[in-house]
Formats: sequence, structure tokens, C-alpha cells
Amino acid sequence: MIERRDDESWRIPIFSWCADVEEGALEQAHNLASHPATFHHVALMPDTHRGYGMPIGGVIACENAVIPNAVGVDIGCGMAAVKTSATSISVAACSRIIEGLKAAIPVGFDHHKTDQRWDGFDDAPDIPVIQQQLAPARRQLGTLGGGNHFIEIQEGDDGHVWLMLHSGSRNFGYKIAKEYNRIAMELCERWHSQLPPGKGEDSLAFLPIGSKEAREYITAMNFALAFAQANRAAMLDVFKGVAGPELGCTFEQEINAHHNFAVRERHFGRNVWVHRKGATQAKAEQLGIIPGSMGTASYIVMGLGNRDSFESCSHGAGRAMGRAEFCRTHTQEECETDMDGIVFGGWGTDRKGNPDISEAPKAYKDIEVVMAAQADLVEPVVALRPLAVMKG
Repeated sequence: MIERRDDESWRIPIFSWCADVEEGALEQAHNLASHPATFHHVALMPDTHRGYGMPIGGVIACENAVIPNAVGVDIGCGMAAVKTSATSISVAACSRIIEGLKAAIPVGFDHHKTDQRWDGFDDAPDIPVIQQQLAPARRQLGTLGGGNHFIEIQEGDDGHVWLMLHSGSRNFGYKIAKEYNRIAMELCERWHSQLPPGKGEDSLAFLPIGSKEAREYITAMNFALAFAQANRAAMLDVFKGVAGPELGCTFEQEINAHHNFAVRERHFGRNVWVHRKGATQAKAEQLGIIPGSMGTASYIVMGLGNRDSFESCSHGAGRAMGRAEFCRTHTQEECETDMDGIVFGGWGTDRKGNPDISEAPKAYKDIEVVMAAQADLVEPVVALRPLAVMKG
């Protein structure tokens, strides 16, 4: 379901799979369509919503540049899931597994109390922003983080229990994005680059491919991607270690994929840097994960390799409403009703001590509408129903 939008003021058109793009996200898409470095078209996935600089759920390609804010601050954020041989699980077992995970996996700003082992630390690039974060990162490996990061037990319509989680590169991604966006802004100002509106966290400043700064950013980004993948793998190992004895199961199929990254690919006859910000790679027959909300379905999908989406799909349901607005307009009681039947540890609190319900199911778009909108991007393989949720 694709809609093409053109405007005389844009350099390139917008292709949208999002039926109702919010005004702020659409304005950001217009900025990308007018950007001097973007190529061919801007693609908006059906979960598109406003982000910093570039909308989340957006995909762009650049021939000769990388744009740090078009990848975002959680470089390598993504999904991991594993299929178990178990065909059923009790509510009591779900509760015991979640309690075991709470004891083993730090969440929010918490870290492990000892250094964690990962061979990648030994090969860390000699880039200041990486070297400055190595010591804390040794205790961040295998931690969930906060916000919309989660761990869930799922019941698949294939008759199997699945384990699923969502997390990223922790502080590596944030520091890399901030540092190289700062550098990009300085360089673009020096060159008098004709950029769309936006400063600081909303900047679309770029780094030219071939420059020292672009090489450093790409190297740092790729290290953050490797760390993020290792972070998810470490938590998945803990998850399997806790769930395995409860379920008496083996583990049959594992998926671990990013949805915030830039990578060199060939599209429309050109070698380009594809930036996916809150979008999942969906090459033909490539398996991926599209989560809904913590109270609705998620999907294991197979990519269809749609060229118009730069072989991409949504990274989830996408937010329907900002966090603060949702908390102002909804009650804890109605959110708890939406979580009936799901093992869930309750809501956190905001800085004022009020219940933080911003991750409730209704804060997100209808996952079934999102999936229908991208029927030409992915094919559902397994539908998953949440049984238990642990939020960051």
C-alpha cells in the first residue's frame, strides 16, 4: 500500500506506506525530500511518527554522505527472538521466569556489578568516543535499558512458545550520535551547506563519504552495531538459561536484527548508504521481527525485497501518541484493563512520582493496521501473543 507524494520545492518524492502521517513527522519527511544529500526518494513505513530530525519509521539513501541523526541516538537498537520446542506454559511458570530475569538482567540505568566478557572489547577502534565508553560498557553488556525496551514471553500461532526482547547499544550509540552530529553541524556550517531547518538534536547535518569524519563515524557506528547485537545475544542467553529449566525445552530458531543503522547497499543502479531509523531490513526471504505493544500481537515476518521501500519494513507498531500526552489523557485503570491476562510487573513512575503508563498498549498504533499496510513489504510467518512482559 504505497502513496507517492511530490512537491515542486522538494528534490525527491516521498513514498509512504503510512496512511495517516502526523504533521510533525510529515514536516520532517519534507525536510529529507529537500535535503541536498538524499537520493531517489524518502520512504515512510506504516509505523512512522515524529523523531529527532528524521521521523522514526523513515528510510533514506545517500550516495555520498552519512547523516548521524538519520540513524539516531540508539545505534543498533533492535529485536531478538528465539523459538522454543515448548508448546505450552503456565501462568505460574511465566511469573517465575520474569522474576528470574529481574534478578539477572539490570534494567533502566542499572548495570552489572562486574565486567562482562565480549571479544569485541579487545578489538575496539581507537576512536576517542569509543575509548571513553569502554570501561562502563563492560558492565552495560547484557543490560536492557529503559524506555520502550522489553523482554517478553510469547505464544505463537505455530503452536510454540517464543522468547523475545528489544534493546540496543546502551550508551555507545548515544555518545557516538551526539559527537558526530556535533561535528557534522560544524562542518556543514563551515561549508555553508544548504540544509533544511533544524539544529542540535533536530539537525540533518551530514558527513561526506571519503572524509576522515565520515570514516570515523562509520567505524564507530559499526562497533556500536556489533555491541548492540552482542548485548541482545547476552540477554537471550540468560533468558534461555532461566526459561529452559521451567519449560524443559530446546531452542530451535533464533533471530537478531537491528532497526537503527546505516549500511552500504545497491538500489536503483547506485551504491548508496541506506539509513534506517526505526525501520527493519526486509530483503527477499529475510526473517525479521515486528513487535506490537506489550498488550498486542507481534510478528515474525519474511521480507519480500520491495525495491520502493529500499527493502525495508516497519520496526514495530509505532507510537500513536507522545509519552507526556498519553499520560495526561489516559488512566492507569484503563491501561491495566488492556493488560488483563498478561503477567506484568506493573507501571513505573515518572520524575514526579506519578504512574508512568506511556508504554501502555493504546499508546501505540494498531499493529493489525500496520501489518495490513505493509503487505507488499513482508509476509507474516508467525503471529505472537504476549503472555508475560518485563519492561525496562
